[in-house]
Amino acid sequence: MTYDIAIVGAGIAGASLAAAIGDRARVLLLEGEERPGYHATGRSAAFWSETYGGPDIQPLTTASGVALQVGGYLDPLGAVHIGRDDDAAAIAALLDEFAATPVALSAVDPQPLIPGLRADWTLGVSEPTCAYIDVARLHGDYLAQAARSGTSTVNSARLSSAVRRDGVWRIETEDGRSFEATILVDAAGAWADEVAVRSGVRPIGITPYRRTMVQLQTDPPVPATLPFVIDVRGGFYFKPEAGGRLWLSPHDEHPVVAHDVTAEELDIAIAIDRLERVVNWRVVRVERHWAGLRSFAPDRLPVYGMAEAGFFWFAGQGGFGIQTAPAAAQIGAALLLDTPLSVGLDAERYTPRRFGY
Repeated sequence: MTYDIAIVGAGIAGASLAAAIGDRARVLLLEGEERPGYHATGRSAAFWSETYGGPDIQPLTTASGVALQVGGYLDPLGAVHIGRDDDAAAIAALLDEFAATPVALSAVDPQPLIPGLRADWTLGVSEPTCAYIDVARLHGDYLAQAARSGTSTVNSARLSSAVRRDGVWRIETEDGRSFEATILVDAAGAWADEVAVRSGVRPIGITPYRRTMVQLQTDPPVPATLPFVIDVRGGFYFKPEAGGRLWLSPHDEHPVVAHDVTAEELDIAIAIDRLERVVNWRVVRVERHWAGLRSFAPDRLPVYGMAEAGFFWFAGQGGFGIQTAPAAAQIGAALLLDTPLSVGLDAERYTPRRFGY
């Protein structure tokens, strides 16, 4: 059987795209791991923030927010970006760069909003629309929706090579299986460049970065009313979780070769040290820690579109792939099926042609 579209990668990118295509094409979804979403999708910090990723990502996030809210995937959280007195310029820059967008931001005093906040953190910006995302349910629903529409999903199918002849891709997996498709979609996340090379396509330079997350028990326990707290200079973020726990990241970015990453002890220590400079809570224990991969193109924008005959990029979604999934999938499906795109979404902003294709 020759599929119309073969998508490499069944994380949030590939799963959402397959669901958006639906029954309008014969779709094959190839996943290299034993189960989809093992890497970046399964290790997300699980929040939706219209400022995350900057103003070039905001249109995707805002457009996705409607679908995520209607689907019941968002729960209220709220966010506060905080800084010290010498961060006034960074606070002003944050407000300025989103002033022309629909994002609701306002200057606030962070002290009453964050119990235990140390006295030198005097500046804040409120982002009330920030929300939790039910990542597991969203990803699972996309996979289920794709399956109902006829998508064939094959796990443990890591791509070995893909060769295009006579308008058809011959796809080989490392375990010796073969598939055929007219269009090959690279939704392989941290492995996107590797998939391109194995398909004879010039890579973009998408780089995987390791990001650390730590779950802590603190004294006093973290109040459920705590907002998502973000350092305006990008040195940390943390948010409340069930049972008075805290999810904390040092907002680190370590370029790595794509692999099954784990948290480094030094990064865990850095995260805790930064937290203790922000609040006067005592860290009782580190309950668990993990790391995930965030993959960026050189300009840190996602890449959606045809690079050359039959090869379609759907990658470079950084740490914002989940919060932008509905809009990104709509762009991908519209480009693949040559159908109209919703008003407010600009596919040209994310085209691979900006890299010389």
